[in-house]
Amino acid sequence: MTFVLGGTMTLLGLIIGFTYSMAVTRYDQRKNYEEEEANAIGTEYVRADYLPTAETVKIRALLKNYLYQRILYYEAGQGEKLSEINSQTTRLQVEMWNEIVPSTSARPTQVGALVVSGMNNVLNSQGYTQAAWWNRIPIAAWTLLVLISVFCNLLIGYCVHGRSNYLLLILPVALSISLFLIADIESPRGGTIQVHPQNLESLARSLDSQ
Repeated sequence: MTFVLGGTMTLLGLIIGFTYSMAVTRYDQRKNYEEEEANAIGTEYVRADYLPTAETVKIRALLKNYLYQRILYYEAGQGEKLSEINSQTTRLQVEMWNEIVPSTSARPTQVGALVVSGMNNVLNSQGYTQAAWWNRIPIAAWTLLVLISVFCNLLIGYCVHGRSNYLLLILPVALSISLFLIADIESPRGGTIQVHPQNLESLARSLDSQ
C-alpha cells in the first residue's frame, strides 16, 4: 500500500507541476502580446507622419480610439460589454485599413509600404492576443488532475485510518490551494491574477500628452 501511495503521489506532483507550467506559460504569453500590441500601435502612430497631413490626422485619431478599445478589452469581463468592445475593435480595424490603402496604392513607395506594414502589424498583434486568450489548459488535463487528486485522497484516508484526523486535511487543503492557483492564473478574465495593460496605458498617456 505504501508503494502504491508513493507512486500515485509522485504522479500527482508531476501532473500538478506540468499543469502549473502550462498556466504560467500562457500567462506570460498574454503579457508579451500586450507589450507587442503597444509597440505596434506606437510605431504606426509615428509612421503616420509619412502620409499626407489630412490622412495623418485621421489615422492618428483612429489609432487613439483603437488604443482605448484595446485597453478596455484587457479590463473587461465576460458579457455584452466584451462583445461591444470586440465589435468596435473590428470596425476601427476596417476603418484604419481603408484609410491607408487608397493613399499608399495611389503613390506606391517604400515609405508607403512601411506604413502599410506597420498597420498590418497592428492588426496582426490583435489577432495574436485573441488567440493567446483563447489558448486554455485542455479539459482532458483538468479531468486527469482531478481524478488523480481524488485517488490520492482516498489512499491517504485509507492509510491514516484510525490515526489523527488532522492528517486527513493536509492533502485536500494543499491540493485545493494548488488547483486554485493554477485555475486563477489560467483564467484571463475570471481570476485575481490578470494581465494589466500597463504598456497600452503608458502609450495612451504618452499620446495624450503630445
